Amino acid sequence: MSNTIKISQFLDDEGRVIQLPKKQTVKRAVLAYLAGKFDLDTDYTEKQVNALCNSWHTFGDPCFIRRELVDNGLLDRENDCSRYWRVAEENNTIEANAGGDGAEGVDGGAI
Repeated sequence: MSNTIKISQFLDDEGRVIQLPKKQTVKRAVLAYLAGKFDLDTDYTEKQVNALCNSWHTFGDPCFIRRELVDNGLLDRENDCSRYWRVAEENNTIEANAGGDGAEGVDGGAI
């Protein structure tokens, strides 16, 4: 059974993440949304991961986002950080209506 987690209050009009929620379940949903920007079965360099992260968030810290994705098991990497890849995960449905007023979103707070 899947749960729907609404994350629109954490996205700008272009679908970029503007902040990470405090509540872990909502934070993980936002991170899963970001992980969905990475292709499955594709290897990425650290530089490519940082560039993609920069494209999809507005607070200018791709290293933080990269670490959160890895720490939450959404991206994996080689021990020497030479290669990253997306980990498949389909437990929750994420509703991300960019530009929404966020009124329908889960109150996860923000960090």
